[in-house]
Amino acid sequence: MHAYRSHTCADLTSANVGENVRLSGWVHRVRDHGGVLFIDLRDHYGVTQVIADSDSPVFAELEKVRSEWCIRIDGNVLARDESLVNPNLPTGEVEVFIRDIEVLGSAAELPLPVFGDQEYPEDTRLKYRYLDLRREKMQDNMKLRSDVVASMRKRMWDKGFREFQTPIITASSPEGARDFLVPSRLHPGKFYALPQAPQQFKQLIMVSGYDKYFQIAPCFRDEDPRADRSPTDFYQLDLEMSFVEQQDVFDTIQPVITGIFEEFGKGRAVDQTWEQISYRDAALWYGSDKPDLRNPIKMQVVSDHFAGSGFAIFAKLLETAGTEVRAIPAPSGGSRKFCDRMNAFAQKEGLPGMGYIFWRKQSADSIAQERGITVKEVNALIKSGEITLGNEAAGPLAKNIGPERTEAIRVQLGLEVGDAAFFLGGKPKAFESVAGKARDVIGKELGLTDLNRFAFAWIVDFPIYERDEETGKIDFEHNPFSMPQGGMAALDGDPEDVLGYQYDLACNGYELVSGAIRNHRPEIMFKAFEIAGYGKDEVEKRFGGMVNAFQYGAPPHGGCAAGVDRIVMLLADADNLRDVIMFPMNQRAEDVMMGAPSLPQNEQMRELHLRALPPED
Repeated sequence: MHAYRSHTCADLTSANVGENVRLSGWVHRVRDHGGVLFIDLRDHYGVTQVIADSDSPVFAELEKVRSEWCIRIDGNVLARDESLVNPNLPTGEVEVFIRDIEVLGSAAELPLPVFGDQEYPEDTRLKYRYLDLRREKMQDNMKLRSDVVASMRKRMWDKGFREFQTPIITASSPEGARDFLVPSRLHPGKFYALPQAPQQFKQLIMVSGYDKYFQIAPCFRDEDPRADRSPTDFYQLDLEMSFVEQQDVFDTIQPVITGIFEEFGKGRAVDQTWEQISYRDAALWYGSDKPDLRNPIKMQVVSDHFAGSGFAIFAKLLETAGTEVRAIPAPSGGSRKFCDRMNAFAQKEGLPGMGYIFWRKQSADSIAQERGITVKEVNALIKSGEITLGNEAAGPLAKNIGPERTEAIRVQLGLEVGDAAFFLGGKPKAFESVAGKARDVIGKELGLTDLNRFAFAWIVDFPIYERDEETGKIDFEHNPFSMPQGGMAALDGDPEDVLGYQYDLACNGYELVSGAIRNHRPEIMFKAFEIAGYGKDEVEKRFGGMVNAFQYGAPPHGGCAAGVDRIVMLLADADNLRDVIMFPMNQRAEDVMMGAPSLPQNEQMRELHLRALPPED
C-alpha cells in the first residue's frame, strides 16, 4: 500500500465497503459521542467520515488529535446505517473504522478557524493565508481560477493562437499607472521596470510576423488598491492579431468570454448579443463607461423642462454653458420614504442632495387646495362625476415647476403612477459618477436589476484627447496608441472631436476587457503625440523600440486584454478580488505573511549604489 493513501477523501463509495484503505488529510472537525469518536477527514478533494470506538487499538491516540492536525489513518470501509447516510457528501454512504493512525503534522492553536465560513479581519486572513486557503470556499475559488485559466488557454489554441512569453524585466513605459522600478547592479544609477502590460512587446510580435499571439500575462502596476483591483500585480488574457479591424477582435474574443461564463457561470443566463455603446452614450445613459446592463434604467437629459422654470437652482445653473440636468427614472420608487433615502445617499456622496418627483393618484385634499373648496365638496363632485381623479406629481420640485412641466417629464421618461425620478444638474463630469452610483442603488433596491444574469456590452468610440478646463491644454484622455478614427485626416480638426478605435467590454458593472486597433503608422503617431504636446524627439526617446520597428513594414494590428482576476471574481460571486488571488497584498499593498515590502540589507544597497531617504513627515 502507498505510504500515505490508497484513496482520496472523495473517492470512497458503497462499492468500497469491506475494503482496507489508507487516507491522509486534515482533521476538519472532531465529534465525541460518548466513547465513539467521529472525525471528518479532509483533503483537497473532499471529506470522509472516519470513526473509532474503544475497540480501536488507537482510540487513546485519537483522543489527542485536534482540528487541522494532518494525519494518516488505516481502516475498514463500513456502510452507514440508512438513516445516517449524508446525501450532501460523495462519500456520505460510508465511513471508515480506524485501525491505525500516524500524526504527520500536529497543529498549534488556530488563529482563525478553517471549519465553517466565519468572517475574520482581512489582515488576519492574509497573515495566515495558508490556513485561510484551506477553507472550502477558498479551495473552490482557487480551483475555479485554475480551471478558468486552463479553459482560456484551450479556447485560444482552438482559435489558432499560439502562446508566447514576453519579458518581465524591461524598460519603463507609461501605461497609465506607476511603474515598479528595479535597480540595475551592472548599470549603476539605471533602472529596469516590471511591465504594466505586455503592450509594446505584443505589438512587436505582430511586426515580427507572427499574426496571432496570446498569453496569460502577469502585469505589475503600483496602484492604489480597490475591491476590484490589486495594488501590485494581476493577470490578464492578453491577445493581439494582425490584419484586423475592430469587429474582428470582437468576433474573436466574444465566443471565448461567452464560453467561459457558460462553462463556469453555475447556470446563470449569459447574454449572447453584445450591444455596442459609444463612450459618450454610456456616460449619459449610465453615468459610467462600465455600466451594469442587468439594470434597465437609462438616464436622460431633461434640461428643457427646467430652463426658465420656477426651480431657481436648476434654472440659474442652466444659464452657464456646458451644464445640463439629467433624470434617473425610478419605476416603482414613488414613495416619499424611498425618495428621502436616495436624497440622503447623494448627500453621503458629497452632493447637496438629489431633487426628485414622484407620481401618485390625485387626492381629494390636493384638488380642494387647488380649487379653494372643501374636501367634502370635492367628494360630492367626484360622486356626481363632475371631477375625475387623475394623476399628480409630488415633491418639492413638482411644486416649483408646475403640473405642465412635471407631466412633460413623466411622458418623456415613460413613467406612471407609483414611479419616481431623481435629478442632478451641473457640468456632467462633476456629477456623472454619483448619478451612475445612484442608478445602481435604485436598480438594486427596487428589484429592477436581474442578479441571475451576465450582461455584456462593448463600450466604443473613446475620445483620444481632453482639454484641461483651467489651462486649456490638450492631453490624452485615453490610450495614446489607438488608431484615430479617420487616420491622419481626423487629426486636422478639433482634438476633442477625435475618436479612437479603442474599446472596453463591460459586464455587470465591471470592466473585463480593454483593447484597441493600434496606431501602427509612425507619421500618424508623431502627429497624435504632437497635438498633446510631445515632440518627435520625446516620442522616440520614450517609445523608441516600437517606433523604430514601425518603420520596417508594420502590419495593421489590434487586440485586447481580459482581466483574469475580475472574470474569476464575477464567476465566484466574490465581492473582493483578494478572494480569488492565491496570495494577495492587503489594502496597504503589504504582504503581511511574508513581510513585504522590507528594508534591504546595507550590502544590497551598496551593490546597487543606492541610498534610501527617510520618509518625509
